[in-house]
Amino acid sequence: MSPVLKWAGGKTQLLEELMSKVPQTYNTYFEPFIGAGAFFLSLKPKSAVINDTNEQLINLYQQLKHSPSEIISIVSSLDEVACDKNYYYKIRERYNQKITSKELDPECAALMIWINKHCFNGLYRVNSQGFFNVPYNNKVTGKSLDKDNVEAISRFLKEQNVTILCSDFENACKKVSPGDFVYLDSPYVPESSSADFTDYTKTGFSYEDHDRLADLFVRLDKLGAYVMLSNNDVPLVRELYREYNIEPLEVKRLINRNAAKRSGKEVIVTNYQ
Repeated sequence: MSPVLKWAGGKTQLLEELMSKVPQTYNTYFEPFIGAGAFFLSLKPKSAVINDTNEQLINLYQQLKHSPSEIISIVSSLDEVACDKNYYYKIRERYNQKITSKELDPECAALMIWINKHCFNGLYRVNSQGFFNVPYNNKVTGKSLDKDNVEAISRFLKEQNVTILCSDFENACKKVSPGDFVYLDSPYVPESSSADFTDYTKTGFSYEDHDRLADLFVRLDKLGAYVMLSNNDVPLVRELYREYNIEPLEVKRLINRNAAKRSGKEVIVTNYQ
């Protein structure tokens, strides 16, 4: 299984590193910032709680679980028309209408998948009103989804004990117990004042949120859970997690508006060896 979306901060490039740090045994897996779910889909936990504050993203997971055939049908229908600029903006407007009316249904999920394949650089960005505003990528592409992959994800979400939430990250971790495994992959601390691409939701992610996240890490550690965290290798992160294991690594970032900045330094933080 692989993600149906490209997503800023997606972990496809780091899977080998992350998988090498998975605890040998654990109970329930928690991922309060699920994003595109690359690590989750690779890990295939038998029991999991996944969460995000992006309502459209969580609707996508709900619809993948319960209505995969409808998603496949709608995206296939959209793909029957050769995409150009006018068609893209027509579909984008339809998607924003769904956001306005809060219609969280199979069509909203299908539109999200289709737009992700045809927007510039696979970005997911919304403005202060919550509307998706990424322009067209000026490319005519083929199929916007892999039918077999969608069906495999749907089976997995149904057959395993996967709870899907849309809430604050602290709330998503309320039921963590000793022996559970928590992966914290929040929007990153910016490398510079201009590198603040955390607008996946209209509320963003603040420095105060990073302080709350660090406090949560400590509480989960004291509870007896296995905790792993990813973030940029910047002084604030090293200060917040100075009591824990910090491993630096070089990364390639598939989503960046500046091609020259698609590499960087990150850290993986754990409370276990």
